[in-house]
Amino acid sequence: MKIEQIYTGCLAQGAYYIVSENEAVIIDPLRETQPYLARLEKDQVKLKYIFETHFHADFVSGHVDLSKKTGAEIVFGPTANPEFEAIIAKDNQIFEIGKIKIKVLHTPGHTMESSTFLLIDEEGKETAIFSGDTLFLGDVGRPDLAQKSAHMTQEELAGLLYESLQSKIMPLADDIIVYPAHGAGSACGKNMQKETVDSLGNQKKTNYALNQPNKESFVREVLDGLLPPPKYFGMNVAMNKGGISSFDEVMKHGNKPLSPDNVEELVEHAGALILDTRNAEDFHKGFIPNSINIGLKGDFAPWVGAMIVDVKQPIVLVADLGTEEEVITRLSRVGFDEVLGFLEGGFDSWKNSEKEIDTVNRISPEEFQKQYNENSIVFDVRKESEYEAEHVDEAFERPLSNINEWANLIDKNEHFFLHCAGGYRSMIAASILNSRGIRNFSEIEGGFNKIKETTVPKSTFMCQSKILK
Repeated sequence: MKIEQIYTGCLAQGAYYIVSENEAVIIDPLRETQPYLARLEKDQVKLKYIFETHFHADFVSGHVDLSKKTGAEIVFGPTANPEFEAIIAKDNQIFEIGKIKIKVLHTPGHTMESSTFLLIDEEGKETAIFSGDTLFLGDVGRPDLAQKSAHMTQEELAGLLYESLQSKIMPLADDIIVYPAHGAGSACGKNMQKETVDSLGNQKKTNYALNQPNKESFVREVLDGLLPPPKYFGMNVAMNKGGISSFDEVMKHGNKPLSPDNVEELVEHAGALILDTRNAEDFHKGFIPNSINIGLKGDFAPWVGAMIVDVKQPIVLVADLGTEEEVITRLSRVGFDEVLGFLEGGFDSWKNSEKEIDTVNRISPEEFQKQYNENSIVFDVRKESEYEAEHVDEAFERPLSNINEWANLIDKNEHFFLHCAGGYRSMIAASILNSRGIRNFSEIEGGFNKIKETTVPKSTFMCQSKILK
């Protein structure tokens, strides 16, 4: 038997590839199928099943595409209602793969169809659980995403999750290995550990959600501090339930070189948004007017989903040379399939065409220190917990995720400073503000990580881990 965790850091997502004898299963695959097909060919095994722990909200799965290419059957837990052919398993139903077995444990709460898959090895020993979004390391799945489809309140779903954990997970042996669907950085939880594998026994000791004295306490603690889910989540759920274009079609559609004139035409006549995926250091020096900057070298896909939201928005790419296919791949993982092409030759081709160029006023932390005074307006676009841990004195808390709410309140005549932790998120914010005609600001290079090294007055530091608790 072989178990491989295929972890994708950008999405903080874990897919799983399991082989026994000449058969294999894949749990929660990403959109692109080639990495899985390559593994199957290398191991010379047949894919028998594709298990889905639930209808994912934060990424688009490759289950349908992979099934068509391999003939493997798709398996969901009880109550799932996909618009394609699949096995809707019964609670405690067992599937055989080579010499091992996978038992379906229906664990509703995060969603109604959510299931945990219990692996039973060749000797009949219960060895591991693939817990999806039911149980994370350090946390449990948020119970506020399925309210509409389940016709239940988040409190009722949280109570259901408590019962699932108590009746299906907690009775399992301590030496069972937990393989979750997500790790730290995912919006599917609030307190996940950086590790991606752990024993169930250790989670019973350290996971706050598994150490509540009763259901009422569990519901209160799990719901406390939940941030609103990214708005693209619902669209991804709909895509995972229904039929979607194959990844190959998405790549063919989007991987087209465009001239500067083509780009202008698509923006004007097709309503395309220009997504510039270069790093902040290059973007601020020059970019196509009204471009939105979300750097590929960061939490790219989740921020695209959170900022652009509409997965059907036509997009034209500006990317570093050679990264175009990677950009299209990562966009497809969160359902943004309407890429119309990329600027051939990168930004240099636009610059050489002598078309209009825009810039962002980026200043060094040292320059910020010189310009800062008691009347300075500072916008901090980090998360609430980062802000509460430590911030520039009198800075305004303006999380990037809420930019649509606070951008409209800005006085365009008043200058302000803009920063995040390191410059990635503040450049996203700067590009969005620029595109809306808000230009009277200075974005601070290196963000708060560098501001800390200056004499600019700051609040008293408080450990983030204490804030999150």
